[in-house]
Amino acid sequence: MTPEALARRHPRLYHLTAPAAWESIARLGLLPAAALIERFEPDPARRERLLATRRPAELVLEHPVHGRAALTDNTPLSERALAACLDDGLSPRDWLRLLNRRVFFWSDERGLQRLLGARLNRGRQRLVLVLDTLSLVMAHADCVEISPINSGATIRRPARRGLATFAPLMATDYQAWRRRRGRLDRIVEIVVQGSVPDIERHVVERRIVP
Repeated sequence: MTPEALARRHPRLYHLTAPAAWESIARLGLLPAAALIERFEPDPARRERLLATRRPAELVLEHPVHGRAALTDNTPLSERALAACLDDGLSPRDWLRLLNRRVFFWSDERGLQRLLGARLNRGRQRLVLVLDTLSLVMAHADCVEISPINSGATIRRPARRGLATFAPLMATDYQAWRRRRGRLDRIVEIVVQGSVPDIERHVVERRIVP
């Protein structure tokens, strides 16, 4: 699938974070949780725990040089439910490591609004970054993946997931991908494996909600 084909289907992408996170995002770029943990946490044992265990609440990291950064929680994910829906011999710790090395974007407003309406987000401010899909994907095409599920949630009949859940955009035949699981899938998440250091170039709007 080409960047142009993806952008025709999903011209805008959406990333949700804490309003206080924008300062570090603007300075460092949009980093996956693993990169933030490795940069901000000097204790190897604590670093390992953060990389491979669920975060029940948003976590603020502080560093004397790098400042502050916020890590989004994993509240919609249950390690017990996750263990029952993983393929390829993966453990919940393995899956959390996979998630923590990626940056996630909703492919449309539908997924974003569902997340904003979740009990977890009611009554607290969120920052929505709206991005130009073509700009972002052209700049990071070799690292972009697509997912047919919300890979960080295991609520209500969680979909099975494994090594093939994140499909490399440039190596994927979209029509074959849609039929791969015996149903017509749609793109739920657009994922960048690694960081997006030039995120400001691709942001077309910033919204504070509610």
